[in-house]
Amino acid sequence: MKIFFRSLFIVLICFTGIEAQELPPVQNFAPADYAAENQNWAISQAADKRIFVANNEGLLVYNGAKWISYPSPNGSIMRSVYVDDNRIYTGCYMEFGYWEPDDFGILQYKSLSHSIKNQLVEDEEFWTILPVNGYLLFQSLNRIYVYNKSSATFSIIDSESRIPKVFAIGQQVYFQKMGQGLYKVENGDEILLHDDEPVQQDEIVSLFEIEENVILLTRNNGFYQMAGSSLEKWSTPDESLFDEISIYSALQMEDGHIALGTISNGLLILDDRGRVVYKIDEIKGLRNNTVLALFQDMDQNLWLGLDNGIAYVNLKSPFRVFRDNRGVVGSIYAAAVKEDILYLGTNQGLFYRNLHAQGEFQLIPGTQGQVWSLNMIDGTLFCGHHTGTFVVEGDRARRILQIPGTWKVGRIPGERGLLLQGNYDGLYVLSKSGDNWGLRNKIEGFDNSSRYFEAFKGEVFVNHEYKGVFRVKVDEQYRTASEVTTDTTLICHNSGMVKYQDQLIYGCSAGIFAYDFDTGTFSRDSLLSKAYTKDTYVSGKLNVDEGNDLLWVFTKSGIQYIAMDSFGNTPIINTIPLADKDRNGIMGYESVIAMPNETGNFLFGTSSGYLTADISYEDEGNFNVVIEGVKKGNGRTGFSGATTVNPNNTGEFDPEDNYVAFSFYVAEYSKYIRPKYQYQLLGMYPEWSAWSEEAMASFENLPYGDYTFKVRARIGNNLSANTATYEFRINRPWYLLNYMLVIYSIVGILLLLFIHRTYILYFRRQQKKLEKDNKREMKLLKLQKDREIVRLKNEQLKEDFKNKSNELAASTMSIIKKNELLTRVKEQLLESDSKENARQLIEIINRNLTHDDDWELFQEAFNNADREFLGKLKSVHPNLTPNDIRLCSYLRLNLSSKEIAQLLHISTRSVEIKRYRLRKKMDLNHDENLVNYILQL
Repeated sequence: MKIFFRSLFIVLICFTGIEAQELPPVQNFAPADYAAENQNWAISQAADKRIFVANNEGLLVYNGAKWISYPSPNGSIMRSVYVDDNRIYTGCYMEFGYWEPDDFGILQYKSLSHSIKNQLVEDEEFWTILPVNGYLLFQSLNRIYVYNKSSATFSIIDSESRIPKVFAIGQQVYFQKMGQGLYKVENGDEILLHDDEPVQQDEIVSLFEIEENVILLTRNNGFYQMAGSSLEKWSTPDESLFDEISIYSALQMEDGHIALGTISNGLLILDDRGRVVYKIDEIKGLRNNTVLALFQDMDQNLWLGLDNGIAYVNLKSPFRVFRDNRGVVGSIYAAAVKEDILYLGTNQGLFYRNLHAQGEFQLIPGTQGQVWSLNMIDGTLFCGHHTGTFVVEGDRARRILQIPGTWKVGRIPGERGLLLQGNYDGLYVLSKSGDNWGLRNKIEGFDNSSRYFEAFKGEVFVNHEYKGVFRVKVDEQYRTASEVTTDTTLICHNSGMVKYQDQLIYGCSAGIFAYDFDTGTFSRDSLLSKAYTKDTYVSGKLNVDEGNDLLWVFTKSGIQYIAMDSFGNTPIINTIPLADKDRNGIMGYESVIAMPNETGNFLFGTSSGYLTADISYEDEGNFNVVIEGVKKGNGRTGFSGATTVNPNNTGEFDPEDNYVAFSFYVAEYSKYIRPKYQYQLLGMYPEWSAWSEEAMASFENLPYGDYTFKVRARIGNNLSANTATYEFRINRPWYLLNYMLVIYSIVGILLLLFIHRTYILYFRRQQKKLEKDNKREMKLLKLQKDREIVRLKNEQLKEDFKNKSNELAASTMSIIKKNELLTRVKEQLLESDSKENARQLIEIINRNLTHDDDWELFQEAFNNADREFLGKLKSVHPNLTPNDIRLCSYLRLNLSSKEIAQLLHISTRSVEIKRYRLRKKMDLNHDENLVNYILQL
């Protein structure tokens, strides 16, 4: 038990020193990300920078944008992979061979072991593939198969005991036989180098060359150095570390550092003296603590094949990360460095750590709770805390003000020995007495929360994100607010305000504004506002680094820092491409400080620790964008039934294959600075698309024609060295082919001739129709004229008839009146006494009364007025006598019986009898009216 606790204590001491490490970024991939099994046994890289992984399920390929998996050729676990030129060699259970891409970029497998299948040992698995001087070594636990690439022949190194692994240093090949020792191969012969106990009983994990010495690393007993014919222990400063860990994989990296993959303690990186530089395990962000494989790629990223997943470490990244995975420190709201001590103000208190000593962050007693700010003023470090104000000295903090809610402590221009403090309930003034700071007074007349304030001569500006910007004029003693005005035009959530270049700067979603003291208003600064847009806005929190004269702005797409040009006149905006989702900051409480004695290195607080960035780092490495795949589909099935096209040849697609999709990639591997892509499709969309991390583009319903797809990439501020292109054509449909166009032309000409002929015929028919219509219209006009003439004649006849009727009526009435007069005269004469004279007059009167001249005159007038009546009357009633006709004529004139009696010189009774007789002759019914009948004839 004592031994156990002593060992545990040793391990804890060794690891404690690196608990507070700032580690390079680690990117993890879960099995769900690459869609294969958990375990990954080997990793390699092709010349185009694609990564190949030997997985339990088969071969995995990663191009920086997506994973592709290929099943193991015989369904067994794939144990090894090595890329040589354009071939990817792999080893499995009882099988090894290589993969090559076909014309479409899809890998196809060819077996090498099939030719020596009968020579394989039962249940062999091939764990290592090693290139040496034109040969490839395929190592199983029983044998080493040496493949001559030029002659495609094999030779075999056999062993009665187990061979854990094969190694190469330069062109020299080494291998271990368990229970026997370490061997090397010379001229095809095995030569025993060392049979010391460490290399007989413990597995050799790897061999390294350090300062021209060969160093052996064993699984459980650490390092040994070859010294002639013997082995010597190669001691390291952290030698005790190897007593309690078991190493499974190891790799000597380009900078001479050694990476160790352990079975249960994650990854260790040692320098060339064996000192621990980094320890990365599950607590520090690694997905799994069992590291089965290690590989360093062309950009010096370290890849890890894990027992459950895959990971890579960006060793050359300008970023380093401290992750508080245990939640001891908390979220970082402020940071400061004083006398080589790093202070972190968090939601859990104020923590510190010596920058030059290993160890964890420690909580300064009495500072538990929310820390809002750390302000270094003239060598004094002030801590703004929820419970008040502290002065920090070393590992102690002295509370100088117990008023709750200190946001910030700042200078008052022109006032030595006085400081201004913003609190939850307004502004306070601190004064210095001797070496101690304390409260002097609260500025009366202003009680608003003062998180952001900036003091100028005789006035203080306070930004309140819900009320606006206050301009507080104070008396000379800074005791009373004499006037408070509010600018409500700038009210913005998460806004910020600082003093930069002697200007009052305000940041919000609408941009960055500068205060004009002459007009008393804020105006938008067009240059500074280029730092972000409404779409990239996260927070208006601005940070000023007075030492480096920098203004820091945080956006969704990155961190911007603004510096003046060399003449100090124009601000220049620089970008650190660290997206908001990656830096995991606290929105509205972003913090940044410059790290002392490290030019260009800055610390940024996050919600789970902090990260540092070296802004002087310049990655000058060129990179290319590659169009990996092209697929075509149609409108019926879309891309679900799309077929793959050779991306290296110009495409020629059928008309219906007008759905085209492209996949592309940049084989660069960075956790924080990922590639972004921009593309265009000449022939349809000539404008470049917006930058996006999406590594694919698709187009639907493209019309026929010639197209050129172009894609370029950007990593951080660098553009890809190339613009990848793919040309293709969508053929015209059959009904638009040349011969069809000829047919269409002929048909068109014939159709035009037909139309022309039809038009002529139509014109002629129309001409005849018009002529016929004209004739008909002329005839109609003539008829209308004739009708008009007839109408006029009829009107004239009616007028004449009317006149004749009037004459007839007048004549009739004249005759009646004349007869009446003569009858009265006759009656008077009959009564006269002079008989003779009376008799003569009576005869004259009788002659006038019975004279036929009156009837003839009446008959002539009646015929003129109603010519047809007498004729029609005679035709209908030919049996009528002249007296009957005369009576009918009088009745036609609608004369009464009395009037007719006067005309006929008979009595009214006689007229009635005549009318009766006339009815009889006309055969009229009793109900028929005689006058109406005559009028209707």
